[in-house]
Amino acid sequence: MDAGGVMRRDGAWFGSGWRIGLIGAAALLAVAIVVPGARAEIPVPDADPFYSTPIDVGEYENGAILDTRPIAVLGLPLPVAGWQVRYRTTDSAGRAAADVATVMTPLTPWTGPGDRPLLSYQIAEDSLGTRCAPSFALGGGRDLAITNTLLDVPFLAEALRRGWAVVVSDYEGAQSRFFDGVNSGRAVLDGVRAAKAFAPLGITDVSPLGAWGYSGGAFATLWAMQLRASYAPELWFAGVISGGVPAGIPAIARGVDGGVQAGLGVLILIAMTRIDPGLADSLNDSGRALIAQESASCGSDLVAHHVFRRIDDYSAIPDILGSQAFRSVTDRQELGGWAPDVPLYLYHSNFDDVIPSSGFSDLVDRYCALGATLTALHSGIPGHNPAAVGEALGAMNFLTDRFAGEPVTAGCAVR
Repeated sequence: MDAGGVMRRDGAWFGSGWRIGLIGAAALLAVAIVVPGARAEIPVPDADPFYSTPIDVGEYENGAILDTRPIAVLGLPLPVAGWQVRYRTTDSAGRAAADVATVMTPLTPWTGPGDRPLLSYQIAEDSLGTRCAPSFALGGGRDLAITNTLLDVPFLAEALRRGWAVVVSDYEGAQSRFFDGVNSGRAVLDGVRAAKAFAPLGITDVSPLGAWGYSGGAFATLWAMQLRASYAPELWFAGVISGGVPAGIPAIARGVDGGVQAGLGVLILIAMTRIDPGLADSLNDSGRALIAQESASCGSDLVAHHVFRRIDDYSAIPDILGSQAFRSVTDRQELGGWAPDVPLYLYHSNFDDVIPSSGFSDLVDRYCALGATLTALHSGIPGHNPAAVGEALGAMNFLTDRFAGEPVTAGCAVR
């Protein structure tokens, strides 16, 4: 960082600052869990009336603001203004619903070109219960459920340091529907609508919009972009970045099955039964007990609870992950049915230990065949989480250029 406070494009400041940020996130996690803090305990969403759905929610337009309240971001005295915004959305069954987003903006004036940009940031919620929702953690919640959100704190901090306003939606909704593409995509888009309409955030009609998500957050981000033209055509995104993209859901579950992260496969199995309850007919008694036992668990809980377990331990049929019953549910949630019509920057480790890279390659090929404009980076950084950190600079610089109005070449660039 030079004396004028501008980030060097060679990433020297960013690299060291990122490491410091990751250490800080780990420290925040430890403090947030162990130390109660000098403030009233934040109730979990299910016990917080703010999250309730108004009986007249169907009378509002998508993205309409239903309620707001200020928050201290992470429950700490940070130089960031924050609010929770409850807004109207429409779930994947076409029902009116209420969702909550956290909106944040730096306290310093915007000094870049044009008006302050708005970034829609999708945290990997990866949950079966609302206590795992990002708004609970960002509002100062103290529980192990905040783990996934705190891991994204360095990315959020860098976005705010660059002067961007940020909206983080609880895109899984009140029913915590993991890997429900339409539900997630609509909630993201309506969260952006609500953030734009929230006057204290200072976003104008000419403020550039961007979106970013990694892993489970990439799923929600790209589903939102696939739905944008039909569901929220008034929202134009200058640029969208997504990494560690979950494509090929059965392959993801099969890849972790029986290993140290087998709980992610359990998460996927339960999530699919929530999307299509008929899938539960393929489970045995242990599987049905599993659904009841883990009905409000976070992904981090499930990983801890189900090390080395096999999905077929819960199935009444052999190889449930390869069955027609399972794939008929996952097929409807896969990315790639439509190509986003906004500029994309996608990245994925060639040696991802959680999400096979073959699914990413197939999705990129599909998007390109459908006419998308994208840059796709096949990263040589080994591992799902290391690639999230190591490729963040290039991704954020792509957004910075789009926010500055620099044009992007149409078509696909794959490297």
